[in-house]
Amino acid sequence: MKALVLERQRELSLREINLPSAVGHGMVKVMVDTVGICGSDVHYYTHGRIGPFVVKQPMVLGHEAAGTVVEAGTGVSAFVAGDRVCMEPGVPDLSSRASKLGLYNVDPNVTFWATPPIHGCLTPYVVHPAAFTFKLPDNVSFAEGAMVEPLAVGLQAASKARIRPGDVAVVVGAGPIGILVALAALAGGCSRVIIADLVPEKLSIAQQYPGVIGVDIRHKTLGGEVAAVTAGWGADIIFEASGSPKAFLQLFDSIRPGGCVVLVGMPIEPVMFDVVAAAAKEVRIETVFRYANVFDRAIEMLSSGKLDLRPLISRTFSFDESVIAFERAAKGLPGDVKLQIKVDP
Repeated sequence: MKALVLERQRELSLREINLPSAVGHGMVKVMVDTVGICGSDVHYYTHGRIGPFVVKQPMVLGHEAAGTVVEAGTGVSAFVAGDRVCMEPGVPDLSSRASKLGLYNVDPNVTFWATPPIHGCLTPYVVHPAAFTFKLPDNVSFAEGAMVEPLAVGLQAASKARIRPGDVAVVVGAGPIGILVALAALAGGCSRVIIADLVPEKLSIAQQYPGVIGVDIRHKTLGGEVAAVTAGWGADIIFEASGSPKAFLQLFDSIRPGGCVVLVGMPIEPVMFDVVAAAAKEVRIETVFRYANVFDRAIEMLSSGKLDLRPLISRTFSFDESVIAFERAAKGLPGDVKLQIKVDP
């Protein structure tokens, strides 16, 4: 099958490659329509690795996908050919202790699309477990279906925060995940979300949504804005979604006593962490690694109209333009949030 292949760091090709095609028990074959480009895809392209996950052999990229079922394997009763679906890219060992605890996202044996050595989904057809495939309602487009995966990260973060109605939250970082975390927090009950970044174009996109307050930290202090909004009390929740080591230097300055800090961003290197500042306020600290048991909720939020993610799709490329799409993504243009590729063969 033709696929977008990362041959090695900084080398992509659109070529034929042998990929699994047999539809086994409990599996479905999906004709891929749309795939989103994630920051991790770009990082593998530009750096050839993320932490311990190193690209040592050619790998198909992509893990944010939606498409149409064309074949269902034995034992599959929930899907038939023609069903419109999106796919959860992480597949755990369902018999593992982590899975039995409901923590299948941190199962040590989980396989995840486009995480070495597992191939991704930037190819016309994929075979995937039916258990991790989800029907799309008629009013949710394929482009929106491909946004379910990054939205799931936002919902995981909001769930870990244990939001109470009326909470004021802060999101550090207005990249795609940061914006989706902000929207998930609002949908989860926050009254306002202050989002901080130093790229005005991204803040402008985020502020299209009611309840989102942008702070350009080149010109204003985050602490000053939080103090103004909360009458000096501090934010109930801070989501760190930038992965920048600098964000940790004052991470606990703007949180209220007894508040919650949720770590979403992934720093490339170990960061300085002020334990005393956190302890003095008895801050609850939560971490996020992908997601678990939220895909269906993300789809419901899109279908109900609770969230509209269409303004975040900056441009869609054809499958033949896949290499160009990744080159643009690697540039990190300030006005880009989500780039997608239309694969539909």
